Amino acid sequence: MAQQVSGAAASSIKTRLVGLFRERLGAEESGTDETSFPSPAQVASSDVAFLRTAGLSTRKAEYIKGLAQKFANGELTASMLTNANDEELTEKLTAVRGLGLWSVQMFACFALKRADIFSTGDLGVQRGMAAFIGKDVQKLKAKKGGKWKYMSESDMLQFSAKFAPYRVFMWYMWRIEDFEIVAIENT
Repeated sequence: MAQQVSGAAASSIKTRLVGLFRERLGAEESGTDETSFPSPAQVASSDVAFLRTAGLSTRKAEYIKGLAQKFANGELTASMLTNANDEELTEKLTAVRGLGLWSVQMFACFALKRADIFSTGDLGVQRGMAAFIGKDVQKLKAKKGGKWKYMSESDMLQFSAKFAPYRVFMWYMWRIEDFEIVAIENT
């Protein structure tokens, strides 16, 4: 839900979605408290129009419903995703309509707390890394096809290789301009 919207907007949508299920089913039947997400079966059995009333776009509602269906029918399980290696996780989740590599990387990093996830496609990470190595990040550069990049993927991977298997430093790249970098400058 949080892709391409602010954190505040995503939180508001989640709150409204949980509230819709509590209203629709009643608190006891929904199995949710005020902050718990409804079950995959509950989401999968809902129509897209209902999901949209929480503030989701049609496309996002379709994607969320599709993901819920995969959990409801057992194609995906929390245990399966938790125990999958990074390659298996990527394969399983990018097979779900609406989930791309960036989404899987964010899920692996923030939800599964995987330590060696590094997203070269994230503009915040690119900007932070470019600033860290001393590039002028005030000038965003467009490459062929109109894609904006602060650094090339190959440069990012080459620089980040020395941090493997703990490239969790990606988290810091988002915030690099907000804190003193002396502690990590000599790495």
